[in-house]
Amino acid sequence: MSENILYGVDSGIATITFNRPKVYNALDPDTIVLFRAICERAEQDASARVVIMRGAGAAFVAGGDVASFKERLATFSRDIVGMAGEFHRGILALRRARKPVIASVHGAVAGGGMSIMLASDLIIAAEGTQFNMAYSRIATSPDGGSSWFLPRLIGYQKAMELLLLAESVDATQMQMMGVVNRVVPLAELDTATAKLARELAAGPATAYAETKAMVNSSINQMLTEHLDAEALAFSRCAAQPDFAEGVTAFVDKRKAVFGARQS
Repeated sequence: MSENILYGVDSGIATITFNRPKVYNALDPDTIVLFRAICERAEQDASARVVIMRGAGAAFVAGGDVASFKERLATFSRDIVGMAGEFHRGILALRRARKPVIASVHGAVAGGGMSIMLASDLIIAAEGTQFNMAYSRIATSPDGGSSWFLPRLIGYQKAMELLLLAESVDATQMQMMGVVNRVVPLAELDTATAKLARELAAGPATAYAETKAMVNSSINQMLTEHLDAEALAFSRCAAQPDFAEGVTAFVDKRKAVFGARQS
């Protein structure tokens, strides 16, 4: 089980690698529990300034391990409550994490893999990647927050099209819909992802954390409340060494060098 998802940190960049390539990194019950644990680890890891999620082999994550579902048919309607709870704790950890999370995707991204990807902050996809919500193909509704993320990203009608019809969409279409940030050739995916991660790891950590928190909370706040929250967040950023460095570098017409460890 410990090999189903790999975790490592190098130069401030944490990498979560889904590692069941023989089944396109499909999520079985053990892997879902591990996903929750590793996402919570990444959230709390003070050595990580940015998180990359990627898949080993030919795919990112091809959804749930349907073969394992079949083995549990008699009890699955009960089992799924606990499994979904673990999965959702992992999704929430990614959203709470006070650091940027990048999904680096290729091959197939389906079902729960879509939900994991949508929980990230930035998405970089290889050309030719195929995206499919897939849930309706096995006669179930979504989990992992995809029915929450999609309407906010692409609107109600388009979200319903993806969710109900479960048709495959390619990377270029996903970028046009505003879901995917960047599309690169497959051979360049790892290099482009590493470059983006290094840029973020060298950036102002507190400013990134406050920005992520503000964007996430904006959905449930009135404008007046949100403006007050923005002012307080700006004040917290201004108290950090990175702010002094950013302002000084701007006035001096040079590139800012951030990096003081922020809480």
